[in-house]
Amino acid sequence: MTGELKEQNSDTIFQDAIDALRRGDKPRAKELLTLLLKSDQNNGIYWIWLSAAVDSQKERIYCLQTALKLDPENATAKRGLILLGALAPDDTIQPFPMNRPRTWEEKLLLANEKPKQKISPLKNPALRLAGVTLLGIALCAYVVFGFILPRQSNIQPTQTNTPGPSPTFTATPTLFGATAIPTRIFGGPTPLWAYLPQTYTPTPLYVSTPRSAVSIDQYRIAQDAYKKGDWDAFILNMQLILPLEPDSADIYYYIGEAYRFKGEPANAIRNYNEALKIDPNFGAPYLGLARARLQTNPNFNAENLFADALKRDPFYGEAYLERARFYIRRDKIDDALEDLEKAKEYMPGSPEVYLALANASLAQDDTEQALVYAEEAYALDITNLSTYKLLSDLYIQKEDYPRALEALQLYTNYEVEDASGFAKLGLVYYQLGQYENAIRVLDRAFDLNPRGLRDYYIYRGLSHVELGNGKEAIDDMTIAVDEEDQSFIARLGFVRAYYLDGKFGSAFLQVEIAQKLATTDKEKALAWYWRAKSQEGREDIGDAIKSWNELLKLNRNAMTPEMRAEAEARLKMLVPPTSTPQGGASTSTPTAVTRTPTSSTPTPTRTPTPTP
Repeated sequence: MTGELKEQNSDTIFQDAIDALRRGDKPRAKELLTLLLKSDQNNGIYWIWLSAAVDSQKERIYCLQTALKLDPENATAKRGLILLGALAPDDTIQPFPMNRPRTWEEKLLLANEKPKQKISPLKNPALRLAGVTLLGIALCAYVVFGFILPRQSNIQPTQTNTPGPSPTFTATPTLFGATAIPTRIFGGPTPLWAYLPQTYTPTPLYVSTPRSAVSIDQYRIAQDAYKKGDWDAFILNMQLILPLEPDSADIYYYIGEAYRFKGEPANAIRNYNEALKIDPNFGAPYLGLARARLQTNPNFNAENLFADALKRDPFYGEAYLERARFYIRRDKIDDALEDLEKAKEYMPGSPEVYLALANASLAQDDTEQALVYAEEAYALDITNLSTYKLLSDLYIQKEDYPRALEALQLYTNYEVEDASGFAKLGLVYYQLGQYENAIRVLDRAFDLNPRGLRDYYIYRGLSHVELGNGKEAIDDMTIAVDEEDQSFIARLGFVRAYYLDGKFGSAFLQVEIAQKLATTDKEKALAWYWRAKSQEGREDIGDAIKSWNELLKLNRNAMTPEMRAEAEARLKMLVPPTSTPQGGASTSTPTAVTRTPTSSTPTPTRTPTPTP
């Protein structure tokens, strides 16, 4: 780097960077400006020009914020940040000149902004200075009007929602009852908040510390990033406040929270500890430490940290709520309910409290009460995806598959990496008879988690059976039976898969196991039905006749009418009546026995399938 800078001076490199930007060669301009900044990191004008060379809005904002940090009075940086929406409009900041320069714009110049000197007949120093000033102003305007401002035409303005009533509680989620017209977002699903007549306000920041005059604007930008969930921008802006307020423990705490939300618990823990060094009596970092430790190790015993948080702040609703979740995971439901009562008192109307109450009720096998709490949590906040996931689990338990489908379709539309969500959606599609959809979403689930969802292979296997895909069904049912070899449903699915593939001997072996597992009349009817069909395929007609007869001995309600009709028809074919004329022996010729299995297979009544 030093050698290159010796070959050409910084003014020449700077001019080359500007020329590259004019040509549209941003990579070259970025390379040159980065080279200049390595030798002079405190040159604000380099940072301003670099903002025009980078690609993302986040990078442009960072460059301009750095320039403004180096020179708090730099009007060019302020204008750029205002145009990018990262700085509140300020009437004292004049717009860029469109026709002629103004004298106050001379403040924008830096010494190293001057272009390469050329021989000129103008010997007057004042004229030369005026020319350089005009050039500097033109270049700064060129950055903003030529590179930053045009990009703003592609940025959608932040949607604002007209305040309205809270979502009305309905027993059936119909995104569940939303009244706002959603804004279509290109490249992804409509954000859930777009369906709200009024944007839901999440849990506010723990404290609202008055900010110093020098940091209030930066803090306002950080708050906006927090609301948007832009954790990188939030961290960056809060870190800029640290030198301005070195004794503010909450700054470190908020940075720790952002790192936790990003899934970086180690960085979160480091910042929580920094906050406690400043103020050991600050309750929030103790809760942050508990959450981050559990994020790293779900088996971590965080009780002491919860106690430390509540000792410093006995009215800390979030701490009671988090400790209740901790107790629920450890099946200490009574302790959890005690904490949830406190959380409900200190956090009135919080959907998270009702969601935790639903989980506590579910842990006590009280599905009805859990559903009441979960639907109340939904009524309070339709943007919480965890609520949809819990609702789907409860609807599946109640075998209310249409509602489960609605909840899971919405959930997986946003949580596109949750393998278990897609697996449950596949289960629901199967139960609703949408077999192609079941296979499609289960393929997605197994791609995301090839080994952790073996309980759900049965639903893809059974879907393949229903669609007549014998080979694929055998592959899936092999895994299903390996996972649960005492499952009647899995064994029966295996029978049907082998039968579809023409492997009647294997089907018979599986049906013998299934018969031993059958406990209800319906299960026994299914077992005799498929035994009879498998034995016909093997041409063991004697056992096939016996199996059809055993099926017909069962109560009519144990089978479908189609199953009974088929059994009667097959027996007429396999055991034809023998006519005996008066005074003589029988002369009738027995009807030839059909050896080929029937081509039409009625769909047996679905046996209730336990939810994995």
